[in-house]
Parts: sequence; C-alpha cells; structure tokens
Amino acid sequence: MGVATADATYGGIAAFGLAALTTVLVGARVALGLIGGAFLIYLGWRTMTSRPREAAAEATDRPGLPAAAVSIYGLTMTNPMTILSFAAAFAGLGIVAGSGAEAALLTIGVWCGSALWWVILTAVIAALRSRVTLRVLTWVNRATGALIFAFGVLAIALGVSALAG
Repeated sequence: MGVATADATYGGIAAFGLAALTTVLVGARVALGLIGGAFLIYLGWRTMTSRPREAAAEATDRPGLPAAAVSIYGLTMTNPMTILSFAAAFAGLGIVAGSGAEAALLTIGVWCGSALWWVILTAVIAALRSRVTLRVLTWVNRATGALIFAFGVLAIALGVSALAG
C-alpha cells in the first residue's frame, strides 16, 4: 500500500496540476536520485547476500505493516521519474483536470490501480512460495538484489550526470 500511496501522491500532483510542487520535486531530482540510489545499493547488497530462511519470519521479527508501508512510501517517493511519468502519461492521453473533483477521481483511480497490481502480485508470490526450494530462492535473491543494486547505481549515475550537466 506504500507504493500505491506514493503513486497516488505523484499522480495527484500531476492531476491537480501543481506546477510549483512539480518544479520543486523535479529540481530536487539530483538529491532524490543520490539518496534513493544509495539506499537502493544498500538494499540490493543486503538482498544479494541474504540467506533465505527455511520458515517464514515470525510476526515478532517484522517491523509491522504500518512501518513497512511508510518505509516503502519513502523509498518510492525518492524516485522523481514517477511524477514525470504521470505528467507525461496524462499529457499524452490528453487528461487534464477540469475540476478538483475530476483530479481527485483520477488520483483515487491511480491509487486503486496501483494497489490492485501490488495485491495481485503479492498474492501470486504467496501462492507460489511453497513450491520454491531454498536453492531457487537463493538465486532469486541474488538476481533481484543485483537488479536493485544496478538501479541504485543508475540512479546515482543519473544524479551525478545531472549535477555535471
């Protein structure tokens, strides 16, 4: 739900046409890219080097759903490309908020679509989890960790190139 809320936040900014806030967020893309990239590198490294558990973590070992949602919301919000994507998609589709109600409905639609995607994805993964061996899960961790790490490096490289440019 954290990702869906971040998507809706950026979608709402684009839908309500808050040009000043969009400008600030786009202007902060270097800092957001560097901070977000560093966190992605850390997260990717931890994922690549973690050993999967044979049993699921106990509820007491987890930070809790609210903490997880806030954490992923913050991580998603460090990606300024999200607002640019929404702004480009809305402009390309000719979607312009004519009123506050239309912009609100559009924002709710973004949240519902994103939330539905993440609920389906996590449900499918939960259903298939029992069929995956520890060896396969180790390789999945390595591959996804490497991908997350690479996205972190890319985010930092884009941030540095924007600084130089």
